[in-house]
Amino acid sequence: MDLSAVQAALSDKSYSTIAPLCDDLLLQAASRGSTTDEWPYAVHLLSHLYVNDLNSARFFWKSLPQEVKDARPELAAVWRIGQCLWNREYAGVYTAAQGFEWGPELADFITAFLERYRQRIFQLLTKAYSTISIADVVHFMGMSEDDATNYAVQNGWSLDAATKMLTVNKPKAQTNQKLDASKLQRLTECVFHLEH
Repeated sequence: MDLSAVQAALSDKSYSTIAPLCDDLLLQAASRGSTTDEWPYAVHLLSHLYVNDLNSARFFWKSLPQEVKDARPELAAVWRIGQCLWNREYAGVYTAAQGFEWGPELADFITAFLERYRQRIFQLLTKAYSTISIADVVHFMGMSEDDATNYAVQNGWSLDAATKMLTVNKPKAQTNQKLDASKLQRLTECVFHLEH
């Protein structure tokens, strides 16, 4: 089985392309009756988590034979991350990812996943809160108190050190729609035509 495209995507850190690539290659292998002993199951599962496709990750996990799940500790470790995501155990995602000794094939991928996940959580916190305690940010972001505070401040939030609260800096809504004169003229003519 030729997995060079998957290896190339991993080397190039093109992580968002791996899930569809693995899905297609696995279907091709199944249609030819090829063995999948060398299949990068952990990479495949993590690729679905990376693009936040929890349904596909869950389906992929359920479709695997039990002997594959039992024989591959890295695969089981990736699934623990998936379970935490599924159950919205925010701190558990970091604990599961950082609590396993990842092999060279997955170490960079896990780091990239955590950074992407942290960014996604930070965006959700920005939308959901106007003020939030540092302790809550620590919980959601999986960082130390100092790191979480620095991350938030570097991203435009402000700190009240006395109360240990962060004030969220909401991004301004963009309303850059410009109406050029010709469009306004056509609209005026259309309305005039409908009225008369």
